[in-house]
Amino acid sequence: MLPDMVAAAVLSGNRNFEGRVHPLTRANYLASPPLVVAYSLAGTVDIDFEKEPIGKGKDGKEIFFRDIWPSSEEVANVVQSSVLPDMFKATYQAITKGNPMWNELSVPSSNLYAWDSTSTYIHKPPYFKDMTMSPPGPHGVKDAYCLLNFGDSITTDHVSPAGSIHKDSPAAKFLLEHGVDRRDFNSYGSRRGNDEVMARGTFANIRLVNKLLEGEVGPKTIHIPTGEKLSVYDAAMRYNTAGQDTIILAGAEYGSGSSRDWAAKGPMMLGIKAVIAKSFEQIHRSNLVGMGIIPLCFKPGDDADTLGLTGHERYTINLPNSVSEIRPGQDVTVATETSKSFSCTVRFDTEVELAYFNHGGILQYVIRNLIGPKQ
Repeated sequence: MLPDMVAAAVLSGNRNFEGRVHPLTRANYLASPPLVVAYSLAGTVDIDFEKEPIGKGKDGKEIFFRDIWPSSEEVANVVQSSVLPDMFKATYQAITKGNPMWNELSVPSSNLYAWDSTSTYIHKPPYFKDMTMSPPGPHGVKDAYCLLNFGDSITTDHVSPAGSIHKDSPAAKFLLEHGVDRRDFNSYGSRRGNDEVMARGTFANIRLVNKLLEGEVGPKTIHIPTGEKLSVYDAAMRYNTAGQDTIILAGAEYGSGSSRDWAAKGPMMLGIKAVIAKSFEQIHRSNLVGMGIIPLCFKPGDDADTLGLTGHERYTINLPNSVSEIRPGQDVTVATETSKSFSCTVRFDTEVELAYFNHGGILQYVIRNLIGPKQ
C-alpha cells in the first residue's frame, strides 16, 4: 500500500470507524448487504452505479447495477418460500433443552461463581475491591497529570477495546505471558469478561490522535514526568504506581458514537479521574459518572487551545467535601501548578448521578442501597 493511499471498505452493520475491517483501512462506508456485494464486484467505491458498469459478463457485455438488483417481487418470493414458520417453531421449542455439549458441562454446586484464576477470558473484576458499606463521598482531583490530550470527535470506538488484539500491544504481551499463543489471541470482544485484557486494550485504537504526540497517530502517549513515549496502558500504570491522578483533555463531542460500557469502565481502570471536554455525548457522559469519573465542560468559547493548555500541566479540581454542597451544572475552578486557572461546568446533570458519584459509582451504589440492607 502506498503511504498516502486511503483504502476504503464497504460493510454491512452499524459501525464505520477507522480500522473496523482492517487496521490499515482509513475510510469505511455502511451499506446494505446487497450493496456490499455490488461494491465488491466493482472493486471501487468511486463509481456511479446509475451510469457506470460494475463489470463485464462472460459474453463481454457490460453489466450494470440495475441488471443484478432484485425487484421487490423477487425478494418477496424468496422470503415467502424460504423463511418458514416451522423454522422458528423448531428453534424456540428446543431453546430450553440446550444441546449435548451444553448439557454435559460440569456445573459447580455452590451459589457463588467459582473464579478460575488461570482464565484469560473471565476474571474477577476489581470494582468492589476494598469497598466498605459507607460511601466514600465526592472526591476532587489534585495535581493530576494529563494522560491524553484530544481534539474533537473522540468516539467510544477510539476508547473502547474493539477488534483484533495487535501483536505488539500490552494486551498481547499479557496473553503471551499467560501462555496464550498468538494464533489464539481472538478478539477484545471475546475477552470482554477479563478486565486485565480490556484495561490494556482501552485507548488501543491505531487511529488515536493524541496531541501530546505532536502529530504521530497511534495508541501511545507521553509520560509527562519523564518525557518517555509509552503505550497508554503502560503510562497509566506508571502514574498509578506513583500514586498520581490522571485526567483527559478533549474537544467537542467526546464519547460520540454507540454507547459502550467498556468506554467508561476502561478509563476508570486506567485510573483516570476526570475528563475535561468542550462537550460530551450524553449517554457516555452519564456512563463516566457511573464509573466515578468527573465530566467537566469548558465554558462556551473555551477549550484547551484557547486557554493555552498543552497537557504538560498538572491539574487540580476542587469539589465540595459534601455531596449536598454540589449542584447539577455547578461551576468549579480548575487550577494548574503554573498558576493558570479556568472555570468549568461539572456535568453531574441529575441528583441521581450525584448519588452515584457520592458512592464511587453506580455499581457501588447498587450494592450499598439494594443488596446491603437485605443481608
